Amino acid sequence: MFAPRRRESSGLLLLLATLAGLQIAAECKAIPPCRPGFSEDVYEVVLPDSAEKGQPLFTVKFVDCGRSGLVRLECNNPADYRIEADGEIYAARSLSGPQTSPLLIKAIDDTTQQQWITLVRLMSPGQQVKEVAPAPVMSKVLREIAFPSRNKQSQLKRMKRDWVIPPINVPENSRGPFPQELVRIRSDHDKNRSLRYSVTGPGADQPPTGIFLIAPISGELSVNKPLDREHIPNFHLRAHAVDLNGNQVENPIDIVINVIDMNDNRPEFNHQIWNGTVPEGSKPGTFVMTVTAVDKDDPKTANGMLRYKILSQTPDSPTSNMYTINNKTGGIITVAAGLDREKVPQYTLIIQATDTEGNPTYGLSNTATAVIRVTDVNDNPPEFTAEAFVGEVHENRVNVIVANLSVTDKDQPNTQAWNAVYKITGGDPTGRFSVPTDPTTNEGLVTVVKPIDYEMSRTYVLTVEARNEVPLARGIHSPRQSTATVSIQVIDVNESPYFEPNPKLIKLEEGLAAESMLTTFTAQDPDRFMKQSMRYTKLSDPANWLRIDPNSGRISTMAVLDRESPFVRNSLYNATFLATDNGNPSASGTGTLQIYLLDINDNAPRVFPQEAEICEKPEPNAINITAMDGDLMPNAGPFAFELASRPVDVKRNWTLTRISGDYAQLRLKIGFLESGIYELPIIITDSGNLPLSNTSHLRIKVCQCDINGECSDQQHIMAAGLGTGAIISILLCIIILLILVLLFVVWMKRRDKERQAKQLLIDPEDDVRDNILKYDEEGGGEEDQDYDLSQLQQPDTIEPEAIKPVGIRRLDERPLHPEPQYPMRSGAPHPGDIGDFINEGLKAADNDPTAPPYDSLLVFDYEGSGSTAGSLSSLNSSSSGGDQDYDYLSDWGPRFRKLADMYGGSDD
Repeated sequence: MFAPRRRESSGLLLLLATLAGLQIAAECKAIPPCRPGFSEDVYEVVLPDSAEKGQPLFTVKFVDCGRSGLVRLECNNPADYRIEADGEIYAARSLSGPQTSPLLIKAIDDTTQQQWITLVRLMSPGQQVKEVAPAPVMSKVLREIAFPSRNKQSQLKRMKRDWVIPPINVPENSRGPFPQELVRIRSDHDKNRSLRYSVTGPGADQPPTGIFLIAPISGELSVNKPLDREHIPNFHLRAHAVDLNGNQVENPIDIVINVIDMNDNRPEFNHQIWNGTVPEGSKPGTFVMTVTAVDKDDPKTANGMLRYKILSQTPDSPTSNMYTINNKTGGIITVAAGLDREKVPQYTLIIQATDTEGNPTYGLSNTATAVIRVTDVNDNPPEFTAEAFVGEVHENRVNVIVANLSVTDKDQPNTQAWNAVYKITGGDPTGRFSVPTDPTTNEGLVTVVKPIDYEMSRTYVLTVEARNEVPLARGIHSPRQSTATVSIQVIDVNESPYFEPNPKLIKLEEGLAAESMLTTFTAQDPDRFMKQSMRYTKLSDPANWLRIDPNSGRISTMAVLDRESPFVRNSLYNATFLATDNGNPSASGTGTLQIYLLDINDNAPRVFPQEAEICEKPEPNAINITAMDGDLMPNAGPFAFELASRPVDVKRNWTLTRISGDYAQLRLKIGFLESGIYELPIIITDSGNLPLSNTSHLRIKVCQCDINGECSDQQHIMAAGLGTGAIISILLCIIILLILVLLFVVWMKRRDKERQAKQLLIDPEDDVRDNILKYDEEGGGEEDQDYDLSQLQQPDTIEPEAIKPVGIRRLDERPLHPEPQYPMRSGAPHPGDIGDFINEGLKAADNDPTAPPYDSLLVFDYEGSGSTAGSLSSLNSSSSGGDQDYDYLSDWGPRFRKLADMYGGSDD
């Protein structure tokens, strides 16, 4: 196992030897051999700002160890620099300006192809380059790192310690060639046996692999590709030494390789466009914004140290240096006064960030844009476009705009510094006007908010002041143009007349006779400058008690005033009247007359309730009654109650006792009173001045009561029996209903008789002489079950009563009547029987009183397979058709014109 590392100042041994066999002085006294290589790993050279072609610049020293003439020197920029064999560097061409690109010098042994490299850092005069670590070894003069050795023969035994190896510095972005040797690892055990060297760790055998290689025999550690500090800033490797059997001969040593930063990254701004704001009128030193950039190079070196500056300002008004920037933090502030949004609303700055602490010669830079918007402040007051405005308005109109006040404001529109607020400062002591702001146009709208009376004031002159929603900036004052006058002319209109007072109240006693004068109710015309007359009419008079004189307004009665009228509420009667002037157009107004009617004793009292129930037995048998009087106190109660003297059985059966001034109690005087309905006359007298008496009838229902003293259901029904009038009404309704039913039945029967009579009588339109009848049915054939077909085969064998069942008839049959006696055919068939039978039937039909007044066309359902009778044409008629004169058909009218054309006239 490898011993742990211990950082002890006494135990740090760093062997930087140029000879392969260099040992610790106490253990080895040998003189180290010469090792070829550059005298310095890194050269720092200050070059002039300009150099002529062939001018010597600097010299590098190479130790060749006797290889003179065999080592060749080269540089990586032969276009600008030329190197001689002695290490002198000359300008290959004329150089101007700072030269900051590092220069690599390479020494090549043409015999062994061994190479040595050194780095030359070029600086301008006065420039100081800060380094935090020594430059890496890049030449063939390799630094040798030896494993710690032990002195076994020493009397004093030393503690085993690990070496702490100083870091190896390797510049990033090296151009090669690769691999490039960095250091040689060796052990003192390689003198007596063969060893193998190896390295482990990230960059060697761990990802990213293949960056560092070690020669297993010589122990030379090399870098195999360019390094990138921004990707991996350092590597931690561990070196191992083993014998050919793989046995560890030394404890591993740690090797740290630092990647030296090169200025290979430009600064990058976090945003390409930066936005900021500053109020107009800001004082110098006002902070605006901060811009920042980042550099991927090492921030501990000049490569990552940024400086800011402003390259340009657009526009350059009022000066070209309105802003400055902190070169370290990127904070932008104002340095001059005069910011005015109305003149310059926005500034554009080009900001540059440069690394190497802002060195313009060696530093890399980048730019961004800063847009500074100048925000508005209220530094411009609103100003009226005119000193005076005019308007006019009709009197008594409100919420109308009479004038529009316009202002101008140079501040940014639609902001609080631009929005105007108007205030009336004079000319409106009663507050009849207001000036709201139109949100779209920013105008002031002079508006009437209270009615204006032309008779009070014909003209108003207002003083209006315009301000902004926010106060003016400090030092800004309102000019005279922020105040204006508004002259408003009032136009006279015909106003409505008005009654005074309204409503008008008068008091008088009810019962005032008709045609009595009450009062005069007149209206006043507010138009004092118009000479107009008034006419009065009645608008509302619910009881139609009053009339008004159209010219004078005098009100008189047309009927007796009654306080107990349903149109009177709480002794008040309201009537409305209309007054109209003769203006153009005319105007009218209404007034209400309230008549308070004082009560007089004009209503007699009456019993209440008017119906009551009482048990037929004495207990309980009391009824409490009172009186109702339409009059008010003192013309109403207390009341005096008394039973009437007639009929005589009233006082014999009942007793009435006064309970209080308004109530009395009625009781049965006798022990039993038969159930029924009784009407008791009761005399009631009020207490008015000149009292009024009235005889009221109390309807009492005497009934049988249950144990609770209440009438039973049956008795209720009996007590609530119908009166004579109700019974008569019910009987009349029943009789009327029966008469209607009887009339309906009679009408239905008569209708049936008329229908049957119509079947016997021929309508003139259905007369066969005038019409051609159409028969749609000729019988049902053999399958028709309503006819007996045997009658046609042997009609003499069928009895008349068995011909057809009752109730079965065809539509073309005659009505059912007692059948006539038709001739019967003999039983013996004969060919001539059918013809004789038909002739006899024809004669019988002609003499049949029940037959229709025409020969009906009979329908035969079955005629048999043959007939022994002759043709029907053999039947003789009274006259032949040829001898008949049909000219008379022409006289029968247009209905027979077709027949007249067919049979009358010539043979054609």
